[in-house]
Amino acid sequence: MKHFKKLLSELQIPESKKQFLPGGYQQIGDIAILNLKKEVESYSSEIAEFILDRFPRFRTVCLKEEIIKGELRIPAVKVIAGEDRTETIHKENGCLYRIDVAKVMFSQGNKFERMRLTSLVKPGETVIDMFAGIGYFSIPIARFSKPAKIIAIDKNPDSYRFLKENVRLNCVQHVIEPLLGDSKNIEFRERADRIIMGYLPNTGDFLPSAFKLLKFHGIIHYHDTFLHTDLWKKPIKILDKEAENAGFRMKEISYKHVVKHYGPKIDHVVLDAVFEKTMT
Repeated sequence: MKHFKKLLSELQIPESKKQFLPGGYQQIGDIAILNLKKEVESYSSEIAEFILDRFPRFRTVCLKEEIIKGELRIPAVKVIAGEDRTETIHKENGCLYRIDVAKVMFSQGNKFERMRLTSLVKPGETVIDMFAGIGYFSIPIARFSKPAKIIAIDKNPDSYRFLKENVRLNCVQHVIEPLLGDSKNIEFRERADRIIMGYLPNTGDFLPSAFKLLKFHGIIHYHDTFLHTDLWKKPIKILDKEAENAGFRMKEISYKHVVKHYGPKIDHVVLDAVFEKTMT
């Protein structure tokens, strides 16, 4: 996409508008998703048809209408060119994800994190994915690591439907147990060696539930959003406090990383925190 904006400059639109053309697009399967500035929204059809003409891999072009929001993280996109559909199969790092881009979000900014976890999960571990979505983290771990079991939870019925389909597509039914429900309230006997908290924002609200699901010694992969000026003191303080409230002690932060910029002066970060149960 390095030269995408230069290609778009060929469009027959006023020269004064060309500075507002997008520098790229989001590719999910054979669907391109555009995020346009208001100055060029009226040219969305021309831009979309240009993409279909120049990039044959795309069959549909969608326009992102607003920021993803709400607890269920439902996108707001509409088809503006090509086939009138929003469902596709996306391939990433050898994994297949069936998805409807108008119903479920897919964050490509987490691509590195999805593969990083596959190198960390040890054979025989039990993993709980508290916000599994369509299987973003669970699928590659099941494919490339050797966990004993992954419990993948999501409360969005559409995400859950695609999660089950993706478990089948990737032939990992023997590893992943999909569960529909709120990870704050769901009850089961298993306890995890490793918990994935890939939800934004306000992930800290779910930490009390995470500690209830953690073994006496375990790891939490904690994603959240923070002001850049609050790094890394504030997230570590939150983890430390919630651990103490739950009867755990934080042994170490083995990894901390800015995944991507989330908003003005706000970062999406991840911390790998190692905990052990304190004696009472």
